[in-house]
Amino acid sequence: MISLKGCGLGLRSDFLLNLEHSNFSPDWWEITPENWMHMPRVYEKAFEKIVFSKPTVAHGLSLSIGSADNLNRSFVKKMKEFLDRYNIEFYSEHLSFSSFNKKQTYELLPLPMTKRMVNIISDRIKEVEDIIQRNLILENATYYFVPYAKMQEVDFINEVLEKSGAKLLLDVNNVFVNSVNHSFKAREFIDQIDKSKVAYMHIAGHYFDEESNLKIDSHGMPICSGVWKLLQYTLNQVNAPVMIERDNNIPPLQELVTEYNKMKKIYKRFNHA
Repeated sequence: MISLKGCGLGLRSDFLLNLEHSNFSPDWWEITPENWMHMPRVYEKAFEKIVFSKPTVAHGLSLSIGSADNLNRSFVKKMKEFLDRYNIEFYSEHLSFSSFNKKQTYELLPLPMTKRMVNIISDRIKEVEDIIQRNLILENATYYFVPYAKMQEVDFINEVLEKSGAKLLLDVNNVFVNSVNHSFKAREFIDQIDKSKVAYMHIAGHYFDEESNLKIDSHGMPICSGVWKLLQYTLNQVNAPVMIERDNNIPPLQELVTEYNKMKKIYKRFNHA
């Protein structure tokens, strides 16, 4: 079993080829499998060198675990083939849905936070795990409206994890963004989440949209001071690996390395191995 420890970074094609000429090497990488399943040949050799030399997590976008559609078993089988090919043990996705009438919306849409949805998600998780032969890891997602909620978000997540046996990708930035947009206390959320289920953690950047008066989870900005502080609060309770997720406005590699080094310094401060 491959061990996931320390600090990671999201691998992006924007800087993949630059890594051959860099001394930078995180403890582990996270990839978006949909972006690499049909990669151009120019990236293939460099990609394989990286994923075979370091522990790697696949963080998907298209599973749509909460969709009203039946599970796309063909897609999940292709995902298993990809994970097996590159010896990737860890597969994470989002506690949301992204497909409607068997078509991808390319958005991570919020789920009704109800007991019925807990049961639906739990059954779907088991169906996915039977195919991929791995434990599924689910991320707490950002959301901008709450459809038919009868539970608090933290209670909904805890019940899904308890009933399904899935693990949690705790996105600290998403907790921060949701807490501002929906007026709850981020630290209380961290206090209440089931820390025993956390497989690893994300931090990322966001921005404030004045027109909507909402914080937008863009993954396209540097990490703000509030998220850094919430990470420190979380690491005081959670002994789990942590990584930076940057998907948009990808800066030069050295800027990401600077943020990575800051994260690693914070991580080590809490005596994590």
